Amino acid sequence: MPKVTQAETVDKYRLSLTFDDGVSGVVDLSDLAGKGVFASWLDPGVFENVRIGSSGELTWSEIIDICPDSLYLRVTGKKPEDLFPSLRNLPTHA
Repeated sequence: MPKVTQAETVDKYRLSLTFDDGVSGVVDLSDLAGKGVFASWLDPGVFENVRIGSSGELTWSEIIDICPDSLYLRVTGKKPEDLFPSLRNLPTHA
């Protein structure tokens, strides 16, 4: 799966990302800000302190990380089954 190779804050809760397959774009994470562990982003400077982890995930301190797959889906607008074809065969109801 694609991994983040570059991450740069654009403005409040938005990041410019580049993935190891060459895909790049801006992701808006404002829908997460202030919720649960993401409440720390409301403190000045915390969101801007984003780092790339060893597995291509984004991290903020040791409390928050976001997997590269979910970021890739947000940037590309793809659905999970586009990245994971085996999900296409799962039943849609219980």
